[in-house]
Formats: sequence, C-alpha cells, structure tokens
Amino acid sequence: MSEQMMANEDAVDGIEVEEDVLAVDESSDSAEGFDLSSPEGRYMARSKSFVSRARQLSDSLQHTWDAHAKEFVVEVPMGAGYTAVAEDAKPLSFKRLFNRDSVVRLEIGTGNGEQIVSAAVSHPDRDYIGFEVYRPGVAQTVSKAVKARVGNLRIIEADAAQALPILFPEACLDEVWTFFPDPWRKTKHHKRRLVQAGFAQAVARVLRPGGVWRLATDWSDYAFQMRDVIENSPYFENPYAGVNPHEDDPDPGRGGFATRWEGRVMTKFERRALDAGREVFDLVAQRL
Repeated sequence: MSEQMMANEDAVDGIEVEEDVLAVDESSDSAEGFDLSSPEGRYMARSKSFVSRARQLSDSLQHTWDAHAKEFVVEVPMGAGYTAVAEDAKPLSFKRLFNRDSVVRLEIGTGNGEQIVSAAVSHPDRDYIGFEVYRPGVAQTVSKAVKARVGNLRIIEADAAQALPILFPEACLDEVWTFFPDPWRKTKHHKRRLVQAGFAQAVARVLRPGGVWRLATDWSDYAFQMRDVIENSPYFENPYAGVNPHEDDPDPGRGGFATRWEGRVMTKFERRALDAGREVFDLVAQRL
C-alpha cells in the first residue's frame, strides 16, 4: 500500500463517507435478499471502499487522454458523482466492445495498468476489462496500452462494487482479479474493505461455474479476512484450503493461501510493499 493511500485512509478520520445503498444489509454472509439467478440482482449495501482523490491529469497524460481515451475507456451512463454508474444502464456486450467472441477477464482496481496491460500483451487471444476509480490511474493505463499497441483492453472509470451488478451479465467471465485493494488498516475502517461477503456474491454472479477469483494483499489481517470470505461463501471453494498456514493467523493451523500466481506481474506497488517488510498473500476462490 503506497504512502498516498495510507494518507488518504488517515484523512477519513472524522469524515462520514457516503454510502451507496443498493439492496439489503451486508452484515449477513447468507444469500438472503440477493438473487444470483436474476439479472436484476444488485450488490448489497456497503460503504465505499475508496476515498476521493485528485482527478487532475498532467499535461502529458491529458494529451494521451484526449488522443486515445475513446479507444480504451468504455463510455457508460453515469449516476450521481464521478464513480457511480446509472442504475438503468444496460449490460455490456463484450462482442461489441472487442468485435469478436473470446475469453474475457476482469481486473478490479487496475492502478496504473501494469498488470492488465502486461496480460493483454501476453495473451492477444483474450480480452481484458478493468475497473478503476481514479482518473490519473485510468490515463496511465491508457498510456501504457498505447505504447504496448494492444487492442484487447478496455477500462471502465467507475466503482466496481456498484457497477459490476449493473454492467456485467451473469456467468460472463472465466476470471476476476482483485490485487492489493485498499486495506483500510484501522479496525474501525474494516467495514469499508472491498472484499466482504456481499462483494463475493457480486463476483460469483459474473463468474462461470469453475471460474476463478484471484486476490492478493500485503496486509496479513486482510488476507485472513479474504480467506474467511472465500471459505464462508456458498458460491466458492478454496482449492488451497488447509495449505500454507501462517503463524500470525488467529487460527494458526488453518492456512488457505495459494502460492504466488505466475500470471501476476511484479509491480512497483508490490516491490514497495516487500521493501517495507510486508509479506504478500495470494488467494484463489473457485466458483462452484
């Protein structure tokens, strides 16, 4: 987690962050009130998992945005604010976005685009979509995509937690990635973490049976929470259940952590975390 992200979290103290109320309370791990079989299903109510950050672009990024955003950034009807998609927006057609039928993979939180652009370069036969809420990060991803000359990548500038149930059809993806989401380190802010039971249901809805949700974090307590969310979900199984136990785990012999996925690139963000002495945890959830 970068110093800027930590500062943003600290700045939340004393500020009431707006909540996007879309359905029922998120406190239950059950599927009550959330119909995975219905395209009208909506993500359970929760606080936003991010705080507002600057949207201004540098001159070079603004030039890239003006020249290339239309090639890569998906225009969707927006609701209130910069990151909320209109509730009546129509589901995306991947065939129209990419002009072909292919395997589509989704990254939630693309950052500056290192992971998703690398994947698009390595697998030109697949198509990739990313969610990112911060305009500078979207612009940096576009810049990398232009330099790499990839055409199999699209970015949505929106909050995935709110937009995913609206824009994505059921069972449309074979993989979803959530790498290094904001950890919200303070206990009183844990409710703002992205990986919760309700969000797991939203991810399960868009994955095909046998599909995979890959996660990573450099904060151990968040890793234990992610593991619990996966193993408590009726829609996923943990293929690494009981593997790689950790001494800091509240349940030390339990394990449940994957080996590092070879498809996850070593980003600057991860290198900074390792340099700071933090351990990186990989997790896998397989759709039942």
